[in-house]
Amino acid sequence: MASLTDFVDLSSQSLLWSAASITFNPIFWKYVLTFSLSQYRNHFLTRIFGGAYNGCYFLAFAIFSLGILRDHLYQVALDEQPFYAPVHQPILGGALFAIGSVLVLSSMWALGVTGTYLGDYFGILMDAPVTGFPFNVTGSPMYWGSTLNFLGVALYKGKVAGLLLTAQVFVLYWFALKWEDPFTSEIYAKRERERSKKQGSKKQ
Repeated sequence: MASLTDFVDLSSQSLLWSAASITFNPIFWKYVLTFSLSQYRNHFLTRIFGGAYNGCYFLAFAIFSLGILRDHLYQVALDEQPFYAPVHQPILGGALFAIGSVLVLSSMWALGVTGTYLGDYFGILMDAPVTGFPFNVTGSPMYWGSTLNFLGVALYKGKVAGLLLTAQVFVLYWFALKWEDPFTSEIYAKRERERSKKQGSKKQ
């Protein structure tokens, strides 16, 4: 009877590095978000970098660079893993990767740098929530688009290890959203309360 080790080389160092990077990035986001709680209230990074935009751009560079490293380690890990023909679905894999890329890139285009990389935690808020594409498809297009990219590559290369790493990505993103979404919603809700209060004062 076949076992998991017939399709996945669990002893591979590159697989471990890839899994570690996939785990680290959302944790880094979480700590950045936790740190951003202080930033949102005390403007710590804003003071360090001489402005809200400078602080946000610094975080954007750090997060984007870690994402590039994570994707590189994923590619290296899959290249060293056993090939499994039933998982090799290049057409489906290519289609999923294309869909995922559209979701990620269109999300970044719609939000801009500050909207994508925690600008709201620096007090850089958008005028109104983005409701057009791709946010009319999913509330978190970057997360789920990225997950589709991982899955697409795994199917394109025919690697079971890629399916396992994709599942890891999915679970970590799901937990990250459980923490991130409520706080982001509260930031915008607070702004609306402040706007309503100002409008009420003007009427008086």
